Amino acid sequence: MEKKDNIIVSIVMPTYNRASTLVMAIESVFKQTFQYWELIIVDNESTDNTIDIVKKYSEKDERIQYYFVKKSGNKGISDYLNYGISISNGQYIARLDDDDEWYDPDKLTKQVNYLEQNKDYNLVGGGAVMVDGNRKEIFKFYKRSKDEEIRRHALLANPFWHNTVMFRKEVALKLGGYRNYRFVEDWDLWLRFGETGKLYNFKEYFSLYMNAGQNLSVSNQKLAAKTILKLINSYRNKYPNYEKAFIINFLQYMFALLPLFIKKRVQNFLFYIKRNYL
Repeated sequence: MEKKDNIIVSIVMPTYNRASTLVMAIESVFKQTFQYWELIIVDNESTDNTIDIVKKYSEKDERIQYYFVKKSGNKGISDYLNYGISISNGQYIARLDDDDEWYDPDKLTKQVNYLEQNKDYNLVGGGAVMVDGNRKEIFKFYKRSKDEEIRRHALLANPFWHNTVMFRKEVALKLGGYRNYRFVEDWDLWLRFGETGKLYNFKEYFSLYMNAGQNLSVSNQKLAAKTILKLINSYRNKYPNYEKAFIINFLQYMFALLPLFIKKRVQNFLFYIKRNYL
């Protein structure tokens, strides 16, 4: 980590027509105390002024890399994430969405140090702060911290928050990267990471997550719930508590069938319960 021209962390950010929030996300990367990074922005044919925004940054800092990629035939973001990983130069991969931002300026420093000091760990994450469209805090949440705790609850709910993770690129490539598991492509990858090494979540808030009704997993809750049931069934013999996980996520599927006005009233509360207790 002595040379400034060494890229140690590659940050992969798919984007599509999010010019209004992209600046905020990019600026949160610049605020990191760890500076040996590159930001790979994979644009799947935005029609707004995304390219103009990124060009201004890339002209000033060569660590900002912009790639305009044609839309994938597969739904979801797996192909764009895998593309970003495949062209990356770092030994670690970090994730950041185009409408979120990192909360802790020492996030990258803490995670790189942990992975370098603990070679048996392949994936680390942390807590997040959920905010509304005006960036007003709704609530904060952590994930299970220790490896054994994460494994015990890995099928009950997604064990990592995507925008907080850092993982070893070499391992991700050996695993084949993200698979085309719409809505839960990240959860699937974490479970495969768990088969190759240890997992850890910092008890610290690393990311701001904006919940403004724009997420696919919210607008398509029924399909997302069915996909989760399919996912946990495929890992039923690899992680404990499958029966409990099935019941919890089947109830989530039933919730998805309720009228929209009911779901809107209790959605954030249920989100809080699942993120903090499962």
